[in-house]
Amino acid sequence: MSVIVECRNLVKDYQQGETVVEALRGVSVSFEKGEFVSISGPSGSGKSTLLHIIGSLEQPTSGEVLVDGISLSSESKRELADMRLNRIGFVFQAYNLLPVLTVLENVEFISQLQGVDTATRRGQARKLLDEVGLNGLEDRLPAQISGGQQQRVAVARALAGNPAIVLADEPTANLDSKNSDELLALMSKLNRESGVTFIVATHDPRVIAHTRRQITLTDGQVTTDQRQAA
Repeated sequence: MSVIVECRNLVKDYQQGETVVEALRGVSVSFEKGEFVSISGPSGSGKSTLLHIIGSLEQPTSGEVLVDGISLSSESKRELADMRLNRIGFVFQAYNLLPVLTVLENVEFISQLQGVDTATRRGQARKLLDEVGLNGLEDRLPAQISGGQQQRVAVARALAGNPAIVLADEPTANLDSKNSDELLALMSKLNRESGVTFIVATHDPRVIAHTRRQITLTDGQVTTDQRQAA
């Protein structure tokens, strides 16, 4: 497999009053195409910060991230926005669905931003909803479905733009064990069948057990990086 994301000596500092908080302290790690990776660690270890920097939602204090060999630090704001739209899908802890849009409209929203015609994007959205087990719920609003179903919509939306990478930040945090297991099985299936790279920040041992590579951060540094035997 080839490298799709490379992080080089990432440092991220935050100013909190008169105190400087070191969220990342020289993180160097790479991810290969098609991997399913968990980044775990206690609260404050830097896992969400690392995910946000990979997704160009935040900028590092120093160091750089390369996606497909392109340094994010060399890209303009417009180019970074295009990369987030076309190359990276996001799944957030809080779902971040648009409350005034139906389930179907939420899923096709990314494709709409990409300029995909209505018939094509609607067909793709229906296919994705079927794959995540939500066939028949297309016309409901997010408030009319359960938390587990909302997170499935979020996964379908993340995949609607045909991304190369999906970044998921604590995707099971608001789910019970049954919905968590179902979501993890779904993500594993989509990873195997589509070849999309999944990088998941989590403290949930169930998520860690599902991934084929486990990275642990402690105090902003990589302390373990293990791959399961094939």
